[in-house]
Amino acid sequence: MKKIIFITLVLSTIVFPQSKKLDSLITAGIHQIYSIKFDEAEATFALVQKKFPKHPAGKFFDAMIVWWRILLDEKNTFYDNLMEEKLELSIEQCEDLLDKNPNNVDALFFKGGALGYRGRLYAYRENWMDAAADGKDALPLIMKAYQLDSTNVDVVLGFGIYNYYAEVIPQKFPIVEPLMFFFPKGNKKKGIEQLNFVADKGKYAKYESLHFLMTLNESFENNLVLALKYAERLQKEFPNNPSFESYIGRIYVKKNEYAKAAKVFTSIIKKYNLGYTGYFEKTKREAEYYLGVYNKQIDKFDVSETHFQNALQLSKKVDKNEETSFWVNTLLYLGELNDLKGKRDKALKYYKEVIDLKEFNGSHDKAKKLIKTPYKE
Repeated sequence: MKKIIFITLVLSTIVFPQSKKLDSLITAGIHQIYSIKFDEAEATFALVQKKFPKHPAGKFFDAMIVWWRILLDEKNTFYDNLMEEKLELSIEQCEDLLDKNPNNVDALFFKGGALGYRGRLYAYRENWMDAAADGKDALPLIMKAYQLDSTNVDVVLGFGIYNYYAEVIPQKFPIVEPLMFFFPKGNKKKGIEQLNFVADKGKYAKYESLHFLMTLNESFENNLVLALKYAERLQKEFPNNPSFESYIGRIYVKKNEYAKAAKVFTSIIKKYNLGYTGYFEKTKREAEYYLGVYNKQIDKFDVSETHFQNALQLSKKVDKNEETSFWVNTLLYLGELNDLKGKRDKALKYYKEVIDLKEFNGSHDKAKKLIKTPYKE
């Protein structure tokens, strides 16, 4: 999973509030971001900037709203320039503060955080050199801030992320290994311990820590039990965050617990139909696809075909610039369903469509075999 490169070392939600009012505004704003209430979050952090113009939290978290817009549709680059612009404003403000006081802890953290998130964005777009450069600049800022104030639990998130991914990513993706020459050695075990510490004891960074624990256990550790545990903690706190809800559904699919997955994906479709923020056509397509798989498993072929037809129409719409495995596999399933229902001509039509599309995991060979021999369970 290249997008999660070691550049994600930098602490993402660190604040040192100077008043109860600032504390309450930041707390509310963070919760609004993770709740996908972007309009409310924008208003909250605009108020932070107005009432506390010299504090770097306002500009930094304003950029984090854009970051979550990106996370909800990762391949869409529409918000990339805006993200970079807002991060640059955050970096400039921190640099002004550091010019006046090189030991300004808030400025050190937020500059490090802004550089780290810009590095993460570059990593998502596979711009490895710029990602590494931002990571290299960010790490000493975080270290210095920790030396100045080692009592803040949230700071440990940055070290936890770094320790874990600095060891794991070079092993998984050798292309980044030469870049690690410029960085301290990682420690996966220590990183996991640090992330769990922040997830349990952190104030502002706990959600980000849970997020990383969820993804690393699913993607790298192959520990679906733990991945589900963290996903459910996040979804309980933010029930209408489509990223967390979809993650739970995918984990159930990986665990081959399709009945549980079906409940999750049914909920997702309902929220899409009700117009919930962040529940996009891609989100619904995924839900329709897995509901199609589930209903085929329990021999509800007509229901399954309806879901797959919905998934196919959505795939043709959202994947028009890049064919995906969802599109291809949906066609294969539709062909199989029609073979099972004795509609051979219709089945052949779907198999032939597969051959016209990009190949995924031997899809062309499978379609050719099914053209020769009808599918049977």
